[in-house]
This record gives sequence, C-alpha cells and structure tokens, in this order.
Amino acid sequence: MFGNIARIVHQFKQSWSRELEDDAIERACDEAGHTWRERELGPVATVKLFLVQILFGNVACEFVPHLAGKRVTGSAYCTARGRLPLEVLQTLLTRCTVRMAEAVRETGLWLGHRLYVLDGSSFSMPDTDDLRNHFGQPGGQAPGCGFPTAHWLALVHFGSGLFQKVLTAPLRTHDLNGVARLHPELEAGDVVLGDRAFGSYGHLALLFQRGLCGIFRAHQKLLVDFTPHRAHVVPGRDKHGKHKGKPRSKWIERLGPDDQIVEWLRPPVVPAWLTAAAWDALPATLRVRELRYTIARPGYRVRTLTLVTTLLDPVLYPKEQLAEAYGLRWTIETAFGHLKTTMQLDVLRCQTVRGIEKELTMFLLVYNLVRMTMLQAARRQGVPPERISFVDALRWLATARPGDALPQLVVNPLRPGRFEPRVRKRRPKEFPVMKKPRAILRQELAAQALGA
Repeated sequence: MFGNIARIVHQFKQSWSRELEDDAIERACDEAGHTWRERELGPVATVKLFLVQILFGNVACEFVPHLAGKRVTGSAYCTARGRLPLEVLQTLLTRCTVRMAEAVRETGLWLGHRLYVLDGSSFSMPDTDDLRNHFGQPGGQAPGCGFPTAHWLALVHFGSGLFQKVLTAPLRTHDLNGVARLHPELEAGDVVLGDRAFGSYGHLALLFQRGLCGIFRAHQKLLVDFTPHRAHVVPGRDKHGKHKGKPRSKWIERLGPDDQIVEWLRPPVVPAWLTAAAWDALPATLRVRELRYTIARPGYRVRTLTLVTTLLDPVLYPKEQLAEAYGLRWTIETAFGHLKTTMQLDVLRCQTVRGIEKELTMFLLVYNLVRMTMLQAARRQGVPPERISFVDALRWLATARPGDALPQLVVNPLRPGRFEPRVRKRRPKEFPVMKKPRAILRQELAAQALGA
C-alpha cells in the first residue's frame, strides 16, 4: 500500500534522499558486518517497515504489516527488527544528517553565523529489569510502581530544526556529561545557545579552544556585578571566606549599561564531567562578556535575564541582538514537543536497551525527514520553514505514494505576542495513582473478594 520513502523524497533532487535507497541500506549492512539471507523481511524491507511504523506514531508491530501491505506476521517483523544491527540504523541516520546539514548550511543564519541549540530532555519506556538497571527511574517511586527514564542531550540546528546529534544516558546524568562529544559536529564560527547548565567555565573554554562561540544564561550561583573596577575573589586563595559575596571574575571593560567584559579565572576544582588532564589543558583565564536585560511581555511575569557569551565585540554583536538570539533557544522546546507529543516518542515500546536505541534512532531519522520536507515546502511556498505545519508534513510523508508531488502544505498563522493559559478543559478519567506493586494490589483485591 505504501511506497518506498526514499522514492518519495527522491523527487526533491537532494543528495540526502539517496542515503535511504536500497543500495545505501545494503551498504550500511555490509559495513556493519551484517549478513542476511534473501527473504521477505531482509534488512531493506525491515528498514522500510520501521520507517512506516514511526511515521504512523510508533504503532504496534502487529499493525505494521497491515499498513505496508506485507503478508507477514507482526512477530516476524519484530524478529526481523531485532536481527537488524543498531549500527546499521545509526549509519543511515548519520549519513542522512550529514547530507541534510550540507543542504541547510545557509538557512537561518544569525549575523553571518550558524546557530545551534543545546538542551537535555527525557523519555520513558517499559518497566523491565534490563531498562531499569541501565537507565534508572525517577526518585520517590515505590518499587514496581515507576518506569525507567532515559536522559538525552540534543544538538539542534536553529535554521532548519534538524537534530544534528543526540546522546542518550541514564536519567541522573548532568547535561554537561558528554557535551564535548557534540562539539565535533560544529565548525569554527558556529554559535551555540543553551540554558544556565552550559554556561560554566569549562564548557566556554572548550568552545573557545575549537573556535566556537556560545551564548548561555548565567548560572544562578554565578555572582555578576556590573560595578566598574570592583574587587574580585581569586579562586583558591580565599581560605577564610573574607571575600564572601564578591564575584570571582576580574573586571576589564564597561560596554554599556549592564554590559561588561570580565576575565574569568579557572576554578581550582576539576568538574566531574572533565578529566584532570583535559581541565589542565584549558586556559588559566578566559575573557567573557556578561550582560543583563529585562523582558516584559503581556501574560508573562517580568523577568530579568543575565547572559554570558564569548562574543565580545559590542559593535558586531550589540546587546539587543544577543538578547534576541538567546530568545531563539526556545525553538528546541518546539522540536522536543514535535518528537515527544506529535510523534509520540515520550514513551518508547522496546524492552531492551538496544531496542530502545534503535527506536530513538529511527525517530530522529523520520523527524529529520519531516523537517527537510517542511524546508522544501517553505521554499516553494515562499514562507519561513517554521511557518509550515509539522503535522501536515508528517501526514503527507506517511500517506504519499511514489511519484506524488509535494502539495501546498498548511501554513500556520503568524500570531506574535499570542499567549494562552496552560489549562485543560476536558477532564481526564479519574483513577487512583498506582502506589503499590501490582502483585500486592492483586492480593488486596483477592482479600476483599474473600471477605465479601
């Protein structure tokens, strides 16, 4: 019933579409050392079915053969998916993403720079021993009453919304753990946006070493004082707390109201996410720009934000432009929303660690395909990519047949300054929350029946 997704997107005449063709899938299998017999569910057919499954909201394996018109059982498809090495899917995702990144290189530039957004999120999965031992689960839950939850760190290209790279880890993992593994995805001159978790000395110094730039919200524990020539604390020398309440940065230059250049001094304590050798290789001092501004929007509380950045030139990078750039960080929340809510990634289905990683890989591949479809439609329809409906692009990819031309996709209305209360009108069904393991609840029900 449904055609090959590669043949559908091939009409875009883009290099990335070729990375999903049959020979590209087989080449990825050969490189992973995967051998297979010619059968109904070989690796090519299995990858296509996997794509269809994710496109339709990660439906049950039993339903996938019916969607694709295949005369196989759901259990046969599930077994074939289990045979497929994770490395094959990761290779397909990596190669497609590299090609896609080349196609969107000049999309959404900010003052001549490519913008990338860093942030962490999480997703849930079935309650199995394997997943619970690997990922862990939120605290405060009784044994048998919670679900394993994974932490993941994402790097997203602002202009296109593409997920450039994602790292998964156990739930109790700080966002900075593994962040250095994302830096090779970037090029000198790229600008990284992130929340206060990423505005540390170590991370800014790592970016500086690679010729990268950063704009981050200042950590809540960072003392920022815009008084010219004010005193500062030298890390490691204040043994008795004599300088408590003073910033740990040296004042250098005032650029304007609540806008200054300071010199950060490398703290003496090595952070847990870096090795001692990597910490010692960082510069002893780092010049950073600190700035503060106020946001006042109808429907929102007035907020004062403090940013730290390595973009020091006030002429090339005015304070107002930096504040505007940091506001673009929220686009990653929209990307997370599309993945976790629209595409239903918030709860994955597999019961093994490898299976979960396969699911996540295919979700990212399909998401990036939808984003490229949106970009293609935006160029044809003459609107910014973010105005194209993600849901409409997803539905077209799920139902299109080979040869179908990309139609006019829905353009979301432009409603600047719109705000709505975060409430639900439709009441959910009222059931008690599970606070005891299922076996104990069954025993209590049985005891009630016997007592009756």
